[in-house]
Amino acid sequence: MKRITIAIDGFSSCGKSTMAKRLAKELGYIYVDTGAMYRTVTVFALRNQLIADNQLDINTLIALLPQIEVGFTPDGGVLLGSERVDEEIRSVEVSNWVSKISSIKEVRQKMVDLQRAMGKDKGVVMDGRDIGTVVFPDAELKVFVTADAKVRAQRRYDEWTTKGMQVNFDEVLQNVIDRDYQDQNRTESPLRQATDAVVLDNSYMTRDEQQVWLMKQVEKVCCTPI
Repeated sequence: MKRITIAIDGFSSCGKSTMAKRLAKELGYIYVDTGAMYRTVTVFALRNQLIADNQLDINTLIALLPQIEVGFTPDGGVLLGSERVDEEIRSVEVSNWVSKISSIKEVRQKMVDLQRAMGKDKGVVMDGRDIGTVVFPDAELKVFVTADAKVRAQRRYDEWTTKGMQVNFDEVLQNVIDRDYQDQNRTESPLRQATDAVVLDNSYMTRDEQQVWLMKQVEKVCCTPI
């Protein structure tokens, strides 16, 4: 079976990372969680007091970009420099600011360069907001994932409460709605469905059902003569 590039884009809290990671494992591909990369930059901004009084110091963040090292461990852990930040990037505060930070042109340029380098040899599953439209517009398989906003909010609420975090469902739902708007309306690389993407609405699908669906899409592409 030929090795391809798989781009998985879509709205927040659709479970893109989980499905992409599982798909990559089954195919023996590299998995890249681009959302985690932007979240890691957000962690850097928070740690360095670049966010205060509900304001982001964009100019200083841009100036400090050369100092920000984002990477992954062999087992999929997320690194800021040499430190794993897997849990920290999923905090409520990071979720509230990641769309703002990911809309900054210079931040996106740096992350896109890293993403293209990671996927240059194919055999990669990459998920995010602009993979099929900007990062890898020539990807052989593009999947656009969507789900009902209330369903996505419930998933995020369950995730946070399971971790012992005190959250309000209505606030979580508003965060999902706000992120959808920000992602679709930002100037730099807005969330768009690529014209040649296949759509997956997983509102009421199990993870196993998703996996079966995804593998069928891979087989369609990989079994087509070059």
